[in-house]
Amino acid sequence: MTGSFYTLSPLTIQLILSSLRCNLPPLSSEYTKDVGSKSHLVTANPSIIRQRFQNLLWSRKTFVDNMKIYNHSYIYMPAFSMKTGTEPSLRVYYTLSDVGANQTVLFANPNFLRSIGKFWKSRGIHAKRLSTGLFLVSAALGLCEEVAIYGFWPFSVNMHEQPISHHYYDNVLPFSGFHAMPEEFLQLWYLHKIGALRMQLDPCEDTSLQPTS
Repeated sequence: MTGSFYTLSPLTIQLILSSLRCNLPPLSSEYTKDVGSKSHLVTANPSIIRQRFQNLLWSRKTFVDNMKIYNHSYIYMPAFSMKTGTEPSLRVYYTLSDVGANQTVLFANPNFLRSIGKFWKSRGIHAKRLSTGLFLVSAALGLCEEVAIYGFWPFSVNMHEQPISHHYYDNVLPFSGFHAMPEEFLQLWYLHKIGALRMQLDPCEDTSLQPTS
């Protein structure tokens, strides 16, 4: 399946997922003690390809080298949900295909993304766009028997009122008014309380709490 791309429906990946990661996060040795190194599916927003890799217009080597850390992961992109996302997504596909990379590009079904957006809007999340994390959790809930999520915390301090960064690897905040992260968190917390998923907020020491999705 190397070098192929597919539009993604839930049944496509039902049997292959166990570790999902958002937006091409670094998995270097300085982070793996906390976040692990396993990955099976990694999302890649087209905006990241534009900002971090200059839309793959000048040099593709940096991008290809960065992707090696994800081994045989699927790279999940919303190629057809917005017009501006199509070109960067296709560039990712052709770049990885041309070099014979281990990663396989999956294009999200735009109908699925629209349905998820309408679902959460009907439940009180009013934002210009849902976060990638909420889209991914929504997909996981339809695919996996158990879902454990880590790093879903929208505040600048932790539960012990200590300052924390927005991501584990940087403190780049989303554009103001773009996402409604506190509203998303409340919905995820509700799912945790009713047992639909498990949200881990404190440092995880017990190996029984390792994520299956």
